[in-house]
Amino acid sequence: MAIVLTPLKALWRKKILIKRWLPLDDAQWGKLNLLKTLVQRDLEARYKGSILGKLWPLLNQVSQLLIYTYVFGVVLQLRLSLVGLPEDNSFVFGLWLFAGLLPWLAFSGGLSQAATSVISQSNLVKKVVFPLALLPLVPILSTFIESTFGLMALITFVVLATQKLHPTLLLLPLVWLPQLCLTAGLGFLTAGLSVFLRDIPQTLGVILNLWFYATPLIYPANMIPQPFQSWVFWLNPMAAIGELYRDMILTGTVTHWSEWAVATIVSILILLGGFWCYRKLRPAFADVL
Repeated sequence: MAIVLTPLKALWRKKILIKRWLPLDDAQWGKLNLLKTLVQRDLEARYKGSILGKLWPLLNQVSQLLIYTYVFGVVLQLRLSLVGLPEDNSFVFGLWLFAGLLPWLAFSGGLSQAATSVISQSNLVKKVVFPLALLPLVPILSTFIESTFGLMALITFVVLATQKLHPTLLLLPLVWLPQLCLTAGLGFLTAGLSVFLRDIPQTLGVILNLWFYATPLIYPANMIPQPFQSWVFWLNPMAAIGELYRDMILTGTVTHWSEWAVATIVSILILLGGFWCYRKLRPAFADVL
Protein backbone atom coordinates (compact mmCIF):
# COMPACT_ATOMS: atom_id res chain seq x y z
CA MET A 1 0.00 0.00 0.00
CA ALA A 2 2.82 2.41 0.84
CA ILE A 3 4.38 1.79 -2.58
CA VAL A 4 1.11 2.81 -4.24
CA LEU A 5 0.50 5.87 -2.06
CA THR A 6 3.99 7.33 -2.54
CA PRO A 7 3.58 8.29 -6.22
CA LEU A 8 0.01 9.46 -5.52
CA LYS A 9 1.32 11.79 -2.83
CA ALA A 10 3.99 13.08 -5.22
CA LEU A 11 1.37 13.81 -7.90
CA TRP A 12 -0.84 15.54 -5.36
CA ARG A 13 2.01 17.76 -4.17
CA LYS A 14 2.89 18.55 -7.78
CA LYS A 15 -0.71 19.56 -8.47
CA ILE A 16 -0.72 21.82 -5.40
CA LEU A 17 2.50 23.52 -6.57
CA ILE A 18 1.02 24.09 -10.05
CA LYS A 19 -2.09 25.64 -8.52
CA ARG A 20 0.08 27.98 -6.50
CA TRP A 21 1.89 29.15 -9.62
CA LEU A 22 -1.36 29.38 -11.63
CA PRO A 23 -3.98 31.08 -9.45
CA LEU A 24 -7.09 29.86 -11.31
CA ASP A 25 -10.56 29.25 -9.93
CA ASP A 26 -12.38 25.92 -10.17
CA ALA A 27 -14.20 26.86 -13.39
CA GLN A 28 -10.94 27.81 -15.11
CA TRP A 29 -9.27 24.60 -13.95
CA GLY A 30 -12.24 22.69 -15.31
CA LYS A 31 -11.81 24.33 -18.73
CA LEU A 32 -8.08 23.60 -18.64
CA ASN A 33 -8.72 19.92 -17.91
CA LEU A 34 -11.35 19.80 -20.66
CA LEU A 35 -8.87 21.32 -23.12
CA LYS A 36 -6.32 18.69 -22.17
CA THR A 37 -8.87 15.93 -22.74
CA LEU A 38 -9.92 17.34 -26.12
CA VAL A 39 -6.31 17.60 -27.30
CA GLN A 40 -5.62 14.02 -26.23
CA ARG A 41 -8.73 12.82 -28.03
CA ASP A 42 -7.80 14.75 -31.17
CA LEU A 43 -4.30 13.27 -31.24
CA GLU A 44 -5.64 9.77 -30.71
CA ALA A 45 -8.29 10.19 -33.42
CA ARG A 46 -5.70 11.22 -36.02
CA TYR A 47 -3.97 7.84 -35.95
CA LYS A 48 -6.75 5.62 -34.61
CA GLY A 49 -6.75 2.20 -36.24
CA SER A 50 -3.26 2.52 -37.71
CA ILE A 51 -0.65 -0.12 -36.95
CA LEU A 52 2.11 2.29 -35.94
CA GLY A 53 -0.26 4.55 -34.03
CA LYS A 54 1.52 7.35 -32.17
CA LEU A 55 4.77 6.67 -34.01
CA TRP A 56 3.39 8.35 -37.14
CA PRO A 57 4.06 11.95 -35.98
CA LEU A 58 7.72 11.06 -35.40
CA LEU A 59 8.01 9.21 -38.72
CA ASN A 60 6.39 12.08 -40.62
CA GLN A 61 8.76 14.63 -39.14
CA VAL A 62 11.87 12.48 -39.64
CA SER A 63 10.89 11.76 -43.25
CA GLN A 64 10.59 15.48 -43.97
CA LEU A 65 13.99 16.11 -42.42
CA LEU A 66 15.59 13.38 -44.52
CA ILE A 67 13.86 14.56 -47.72
CA TYR A 68 14.99 18.16 -47.25
CA THR A 69 18.52 17.00 -46.52
CA TYR A 70 18.64 14.73 -49.56
CA VAL A 71 17.13 17.21 -52.05
CA PHE A 72 18.97 20.35 -50.99
CA GLY A 73 22.15 18.90 -49.51
CA VAL A 74 22.85 15.87 -51.73
CA VAL A 75 21.09 16.55 -55.05
CA LEU A 76 21.35 20.35 -55.31
CA GLN A 77 24.65 20.43 -53.36
CA LEU A 78 23.69 23.59 -51.49
CA ARG A 79 26.12 24.59 -48.77
CA LEU A 80 25.76 26.94 -45.85
CA SER A 81 28.36 28.30 -43.48
CA LEU A 82 27.18 28.31 -39.87
CA VAL A 83 29.21 28.80 -36.72
CA GLY A 84 29.91 25.46 -35.08
CA LEU A 85 28.72 23.36 -38.02
CA PRO A 86 30.95 21.67 -40.61
CA GLU A 87 30.90 23.56 -43.92
CA ASP A 88 31.44 20.57 -46.21
CA ASN A 89 28.73 18.44 -44.62
CA SER A 90 25.78 17.92 -46.98
CA PHE A 91 23.44 17.58 -44.01
CA VAL A 92 23.99 21.14 -42.77
CA PHE A 93 21.66 22.85 -45.23
CA GLY A 94 18.97 20.25 -44.61
CA LEU A 95 19.22 20.81 -40.85
CA TRP A 96 19.16 24.57 -41.34
CA LEU A 97 16.13 24.36 -43.62
CA PHE A 98 14.18 22.03 -41.34
CA ALA A 99 14.93 24.17 -38.28
CA GLY A 100 13.23 27.12 -39.97
CA LEU A 101 10.35 25.09 -41.39
CA LEU A 102 9.56 23.37 -38.10
CA PRO A 103 7.75 26.34 -36.46
CA TRP A 104 6.14 27.26 -39.79
CA LEU A 105 4.64 23.78 -40.24
CA ALA A 106 3.20 23.91 -36.73
CA PHE A 107 1.90 27.44 -37.31
CA SER A 108 0.33 26.90 -40.73
CA GLY A 109 -1.04 23.45 -39.92
CA GLY A 110 -2.61 24.53 -36.64
CA LEU A 111 -4.03 27.73 -38.12
CA SER A 112 -5.56 25.97 -41.13
CA GLN A 113 -7.33 23.45 -38.89
CA ALA A 114 -8.39 26.11 -36.37
CA ALA A 115 -10.12 28.10 -39.13
CA THR A 116 -12.64 25.27 -39.62
CA SER A 117 -12.83 24.16 -35.98
CA VAL A 118 -16.17 25.86 -35.27
CA ILE A 119 -18.04 25.01 -38.48
CA SER A 120 -16.90 21.38 -38.24
CA GLN A 121 -18.15 21.05 -34.64
CA SER A 122 -21.65 22.47 -35.02
CA ASN A 123 -23.02 19.90 -32.54
CA LEU A 124 -20.84 21.35 -29.78
CA VAL A 125 -21.68 24.94 -30.71
CA LYS A 126 -25.34 24.35 -29.98
CA LYS A 127 -24.59 23.09 -26.46
CA VAL A 128 -25.05 25.98 -24.07
CA VAL A 129 -22.64 24.68 -21.43
CA PHE A 130 -19.70 23.97 -23.78
CA PRO A 131 -16.87 26.57 -23.68
CA LEU A 132 -16.57 27.48 -27.37
CA ALA A 133 -13.28 29.29 -26.79
CA LEU A 134 -11.57 25.91 -26.61
CA LEU A 135 -12.48 24.79 -30.15
CA PRO A 136 -9.75 26.70 -32.07
CA LEU A 137 -7.14 25.85 -29.44
CA VAL A 138 -7.50 22.07 -29.82
CA PRO A 139 -6.01 21.70 -33.35
CA ILE A 140 -3.41 24.37 -32.60
CA LEU A 141 -2.09 22.54 -29.55
CA SER A 142 -2.36 19.14 -31.24
CA THR A 143 -0.27 20.30 -34.20
CA PHE A 144 2.23 21.96 -31.88
CA ILE A 145 2.63 18.74 -29.86
CA GLU A 146 3.20 16.81 -33.08
CA SER A 147 5.92 19.27 -34.07
CA THR A 148 7.84 18.42 -30.89
CA PHE A 149 8.59 15.01 -32.41
CA GLY A 150 10.31 16.79 -35.29
CA LEU A 151 12.10 19.01 -32.80
CA MET A 152 13.50 15.97 -30.99
CA ALA A 153 14.59 14.45 -34.30
CA LEU A 154 16.28 17.70 -35.34
CA ILE A 155 18.15 18.01 -32.03
CA THR A 156 19.30 14.40 -32.36
CA PHE A 157 20.69 14.97 -35.86
CA VAL A 158 22.39 18.21 -34.79
CA VAL A 159 24.08 16.42 -31.89
CA LEU A 160 25.26 13.69 -34.27
CA ALA A 161 26.66 16.28 -36.71
CA THR A 162 28.33 18.57 -34.16
CA GLN A 163 28.83 16.36 -31.11
CA LYS A 164 27.37 19.24 -29.08
CA LEU A 165 24.14 19.90 -27.19
CA HIS A 166 23.70 23.65 -26.97
CA PRO A 167 22.41 25.07 -23.65
CA THR A 168 20.34 27.60 -25.63
CA LEU A 169 17.80 24.80 -26.11
CA LEU A 170 16.53 25.73 -22.65
CA LEU A 171 15.42 29.07 -24.13
CA LEU A 172 13.06 27.49 -26.66
CA PRO A 173 9.96 28.07 -24.46
CA LEU A 174 10.60 31.79 -24.96
CA VAL A 175 10.10 31.24 -28.70
CA TRP A 176 7.05 29.05 -28.21
CA LEU A 177 5.30 31.94 -26.44
CA PRO A 178 4.99 34.24 -29.50
CA GLN A 179 4.47 31.24 -31.79
CA LEU A 180 1.47 29.97 -29.84
CA CYS A 181 0.07 33.46 -29.23
CA LEU A 182 0.26 34.30 -32.93
CA THR A 183 -1.32 31.01 -34.00
CA ALA A 184 -4.07 31.22 -31.38
CA GLY A 185 -4.88 34.85 -32.17
CA LEU A 186 -5.23 34.24 -35.90
CA GLY A 187 -6.99 30.94 -35.14
CA PHE A 188 -9.66 32.71 -33.09
CA LEU A 189 -10.09 35.36 -35.78
CA THR A 190 -10.40 32.97 -38.73
CA ALA A 191 -12.55 30.47 -36.80
CA GLY A 192 -15.04 33.18 -35.93
CA LEU A 193 -15.14 34.70 -39.41
CA SER A 194 -15.46 31.28 -41.10
CA VAL A 195 -18.89 30.82 -39.54
CA PHE A 196 -20.20 33.80 -41.53
CA LEU A 197 -17.82 33.75 -44.52
CA ARG A 198 -17.15 30.23 -45.74
CA ASP A 199 -14.46 31.51 -48.11
CA ILE A 200 -12.13 32.22 -45.20
CA PRO A 201 -10.42 28.77 -45.13
CA GLN A 202 -9.69 28.92 -48.87
CA THR A 203 -8.52 32.52 -48.62
CA LEU A 204 -6.31 31.58 -45.70
CA GLY A 205 -4.60 28.93 -47.84
CA VAL A 206 -3.65 31.57 -50.42
CA ILE A 207 -2.46 33.99 -47.72
CA LEU A 208 -0.31 31.31 -46.07
CA ASN A 209 1.36 30.51 -49.41
CA LEU A 210 2.25 34.17 -49.94
CA TRP A 211 3.30 34.50 -46.29
CA PHE A 212 5.56 31.45 -46.60
CA TYR A 213 7.63 32.91 -49.46
CA ALA A 214 7.72 36.33 -47.79
CA THR A 215 9.39 34.71 -44.76
CA PRO A 216 13.11 33.81 -44.91
CA LEU A 217 12.63 30.10 -44.29
CA ILE A 218 13.92 28.42 -47.47
CA TYR A 219 16.43 31.20 -48.15
CA PRO A 220 18.82 33.05 -45.81
CA ALA A 221 17.62 36.36 -44.40
CA ASN A 222 20.74 38.12 -45.70
CA MET A 223 19.47 37.56 -49.26
CA ILE A 224 16.69 40.09 -48.62
CA PRO A 225 17.69 43.59 -49.81
CA GLN A 226 19.12 45.54 -46.89
CA PRO A 227 16.43 48.28 -46.80
CA PHE A 228 13.71 45.64 -46.41
CA GLN A 229 15.38 43.29 -43.90
CA SER A 230 14.37 45.24 -40.82
CA TRP A 231 10.80 45.60 -42.07
CA VAL A 232 10.52 41.86 -42.64
CA PHE A 233 11.61 41.09 -39.07
CA TRP A 234 9.57 43.84 -37.42
CA LEU A 235 6.32 43.12 -39.29
CA ASN A 236 6.56 39.35 -39.68
CA PRO A 237 6.77 37.49 -36.35
CA MET A 238 7.37 34.17 -38.12
CA ALA A 239 10.63 35.50 -39.57
CA ALA A 240 11.99 36.18 -36.08
CA ILE A 241 10.66 32.86 -34.75
CA GLY A 242 12.32 30.88 -37.56
CA GLU A 243 15.67 32.60 -37.03
CA LEU A 244 15.48 32.04 -33.26
CA TYR A 245 14.86 28.33 -33.79
CA ARG A 246 18.01 28.19 -35.91
CA ASP A 247 20.04 30.21 -33.42
CA MET A 248 19.08 28.12 -30.40
CA ILE A 249 19.22 24.69 -32.01
CA LEU A 250 22.02 24.92 -34.59
CA THR A 251 24.56 27.52 -33.48
CA GLY A 252 23.91 27.91 -29.76
CA THR A 253 23.96 31.70 -29.97
CA VAL A 254 21.03 34.11 -29.92
CA THR A 255 21.42 37.26 -32.03
CA HIS A 256 17.78 38.28 -32.50
CA TRP A 257 16.64 39.36 -29.04
CA SER A 258 15.15 42.66 -30.23
CA GLU A 259 13.26 40.85 -33.00
CA TRP A 260 12.01 38.34 -30.39
CA ALA A 261 10.71 41.17 -28.20
CA VAL A 262 8.84 42.78 -31.10
CA ALA A 263 7.47 39.40 -32.27
CA THR A 264 6.23 38.66 -28.73
CA ILE A 265 4.49 42.03 -28.39
CA VAL A 266 2.89 41.76 -31.85
CA SER A 267 1.78 38.17 -31.20
CA ILE A 268 0.18 39.04 -27.86
CA LEU A 269 -1.67 41.95 -29.47
CA ILE A 270 -2.90 39.65 -32.24
CA LEU A 271 -4.03 37.12 -29.62
CA LEU A 272 -6.00 39.77 -27.72
CA GLY A 273 -7.51 41.19 -30.90
CA GLY A 274 -8.39 37.79 -32.34
CA PHE A 275 -9.99 36.61 -29.10
CA TRP A 276 -11.96 39.85 -28.80
CA CYS A 277 -13.40 39.37 -32.31
CA TYR A 278 -14.18 35.73 -31.53
CA ARG A 279 -16.08 36.67 -28.37
CA LYS A 280 -18.08 39.33 -30.23
CA LEU A 281 -19.10 36.86 -32.94
CA ARG A 282 -19.67 33.86 -30.66
CA PRO A 283 -23.29 34.64 -29.62
CA ALA A 284 -24.44 34.29 -33.25
CA PHE A 285 -22.68 30.98 -33.98
CA ALA A 286 -25.63 28.77 -33.04
CA ASP A 287 -28.07 30.79 -35.16
CA VAL A 288 -25.90 30.63 -38.29
CA LEU A 289 -24.92 26.97 -37.94
